[in-house]
Amino acid sequence: MAMNKIGKKGIHYLQKLNAANVPSDLLEKGQNRVINASLTLIRERAKLKGELVRALGGAKASATLLGVPIGHNSSFLQGPAFAPPRIREAIWCGSTNSTTEEGKELNDPRVLTDVGDVPVQEIRDCGVEDDRLMNVVSESVKLVMEQDPFRPLVLGGDHSISFPVVRAVSEKLGGPVDILHLDAHPDIYHAFEGNKYSHASSFARIMEGGYARRLLQVGIRSITSEGREQGKKFGVEQYEMRTFSRDRHFLENLKLGEGIKGVYISIDVDSLDPAFAPGVSHIEPGGLSFRDVLNILHNLQGDVVAADVVEFNPQRDTVDGMTAMVAAKLVRELTAKISK
Repeated sequence: MAMNKIGKKGIHYLQKLNAANVPSDLLEKGQNRVINASLTLIRERAKLKGELVRALGGAKASATLLGVPIGHNSSFLQGPAFAPPRIREAIWCGSTNSTTEEGKELNDPRVLTDVGDVPVQEIRDCGVEDDRLMNVVSESVKLVMEQDPFRPLVLGGDHSISFPVVRAVSEKLGGPVDILHLDAHPDIYHAFEGNKYSHASSFARIMEGGYARRLLQVGIRSITSEGREQGKKFGVEQYEMRTFSRDRHFLENLKLGEGIKGVYISIDVDSLDPAFAPGVSHIEPGGLSFRDVLNILHNLQGDVVAADVVEFNPQRDTVDGMTAMVAAKLVRELTAKISK
């Protein structure tokens, strides 16, 4: 309930201003100032971190954290808006060392750096609608990518963030990418509950925009007839959990991104069985084990140009933060896959 009130705060605030007969151009100018200030913060932080990494030298690609705390496009619970700081806390909590399984050292800024969060709630509090908000997310991602050798590793947030992030990556690189999407759901409704930016519709927007050449969806176990029809319409390769034992060898030996701009990885935490990650909004038993996911990631052949981790809901996590640690481990291993 509290999150729902927060999510609607900006809309209510705008309604009050309109009721007070505030000129629309005055509102728009104020919104533009807030948006510009938000982008300036991301730009300057990315520039500073980029200068540091380039001064150290030796990095061809560095994973760069960018938080996008959107929760209002969720069809059920909005807790994923609180996830980015919890994931960061878990990455650096001290209960484990800072080395990935493949030996990358996270304390090295040439491997992993952080430019902070897009101030989503502050922007929405000014009455900014989703069309403009999604543009702000895309522009923020592009600002990160302008700093060589940064590659965005985005912390959600609900899955609606994947559309503006993938759009930005594709536009910045000048062509489509191959997408590896791990999820219990295909998130490819045309416009779930009438919301074109719903977290259940993000991949419909991606495919409509031509931002992906191939879309492989793995871990699917909650799919409707529309999900299957949309998959066929867009030529999506959907791998359901009911056939995972048959598909395992193929999925653990993927080769993606050849002849195009690279590979994008999107991991919805609910792709994992809830025994491994209970802190999600949509609990779907029968999912991937954590080692299944790591085997797919570690064995993937391809140039990973960007990634996201989404749909962790801290409000449903265990008291000891088990799912936060799972999300953090995913970020750590994606960092190892991106950096070089």
